[in-house]
Amino acid sequence: MNHQVAARVPEAITQLQRELEQFRSGRPARTKLPESLWQAAVELARQRGIYAVAHPLRLDYTRLKQRLGGMPSQPRKQNNPAFVELLRDGAATLPECVIEFESPGGGKMRIQWKAAVPPDWTGLLRAWHETQG
Repeated sequence: MNHQVAARVPEAITQLQRELEQFRSGRPARTKLPESLWQAAVELARQRGIYAVAHPLRLDYTRLKQRLGGMPSQPRKQNNPAFVELLRDGAATLPECVIEFESPGGGKMRIQWKAAVPPDWTGLLRAWHETQG
């Protein structure tokens, strides 16, 4: 079965694989790869795809993707969800609740109810989030 997998790897990747094995065999583990090997891997990834190159060469997928320019070197800061406040008027005979959601894209959803049993707001949020996709 390994022979079939090896047969599907393009020759250019196989050649770089040999160079990497030669480099790694004479160095301790975790030694930084020379820039020339990284550049060869980047060029192959442009032609063949990141995973198709990173996997057989045993390269870190994320680092290869960064070098390819497909990923920022520092992750973008994600917006944390805003605070949700649940207020209940003590004078009301029935519990009343309002939940508001806002997506990073600006979409908003407001749920308000007067009932003893609240709706499945997690299910509503999940369904709404899928439509905001």
